[in-house]
This record gives sequence, C-alpha cells and structure tokens, in this order.
Amino acid sequence: QVQLAESGGGLVPPGGSLRLSCKASGEPFNAYSVGWFRQAPGSEREFVAGVKGYSGATFYADSVKGRFTVSRDNSRKTVDLQMNSLKHEDTAIYYCAADRRLITSSIRLPGQYDYWGQGTQVTVSS
Repeated sequence: QVQLAESGGGLVPPGGSLRLSCKASGEPFNAYSVGWFRQAPGSEREFVAGVKGYSGATFYADSVKGRFTVSRDNSRKTVDLQMNSLKHEDTAIYYCAADRRLITSSIRLPGQYDYWGQGTQVTVSS
C-alpha cells in the first residue's frame, strides 16, 4: 500500500505556472502508475496526466498537452506536475492517484486507481 499527499497548489494569474508534487509513502513506488486528475465545482473528475510504473511512459489530456509536464522520481517517491501557461479553465482541485496493476488503456480512468491523495486547490485568476 501507499499513501499519497499533494502539495504546490495556489492562486496564479492566467499565463502563470505552478508545480504540483505528489509524495508517496509506504512500499517501493517504482511499480506504481500515477495519474493526476482534477475536479472543478459541478464537474466530474477528469484525467489530466499520467505516468506508467516501470516504463515511465507519459500520457496527457488533450486540453493540457504542450502546457503540462508530468515527471517522476522513484528514489524520492514523487510525481510532479509542471503546469505552464495556465488558463482560467484549469481552476480545480487536483488529485494524484496511484495503482500498481494499471494497464495502459486504463490510465485515464479514475475508477481504476486504488489510492488517492486529498487534493490541492489550483485557482487561476487575475
């Protein structure tokens, strides 16, 4: 099992940048695939970006491709989400999630993850 904790959220103007971090504790982390999801008020939780365990392959939602970058450091048990060129519509609570049995085709599906963090608020506003 792993426990997850997000950090790095905050208030940023449009066009600005933030770096979110997901810190894992518990068993070795390199086998876990990790996804970043977000949920805005009144909306369903949606996939933002993900990184596979072992291979480190990365995946992005079309809405963030070219602006967000996901990276992992297994020695530190962290997965970061660098967010650039932020827009108003990026405002949401951001969650990281992990699962060690995830197949590639499921990485965008929140229901396939066993472990979740508590979330961190990102607000893009002038």
